[in-house]
Amino acid sequence: MTALALVFWYWWVLAVIFLVIELLAPAFFFLWMSVSALVTGVIVWLIPSTSTDIQILIFSILSIISIVAWRVYGKKITIATDQPLLNRRGSQYVGRTFNLHEAIENGQGKIKVDDTIWKVHGEDCDINTKVKVIASRGTVFDVKKVD
Repeated sequence: MTALALVFWYWWVLAVIFLVIELLAPAFFFLWMSVSALVTGVIVWLIPSTSTDIQILIFSILSIISIVAWRVYGKKITIATDQPLLNRRGSQYVGRTFNLHEAIENGQGKIKVDDTIWKVHGEDCDINTKVKVIASRGTVFDVKKVD
């Protein structure tokens, strides 16, 4: 049985395959494996006598290091934006005042915001009482009565 001999361009093809997978399922995971395969291919191109075991070891180590480094770096960075609440719809309403759409009984009621009805938690109030949204927990607002 003959041993598998990996040539440098095999690694480059693998890098392209990982890049295509990354484009189809973006998660910044396969991107780093693609980069690792590309670097491994360059190393094998510069040092053609590198054994298959060493090539796979280089690829594995580079993949692990690059993925872990990205995860650590990705958690540290924050992207400044002019609309920080864009994808957090409920948080956009914190601090605003609305009329109750349904009376709050036993701590639960509803308000109408634009064309959507939201559940609210707060002290018991009659219908059409003004309430202020003080917090958003998923699809439920915490409110307090406005005098």
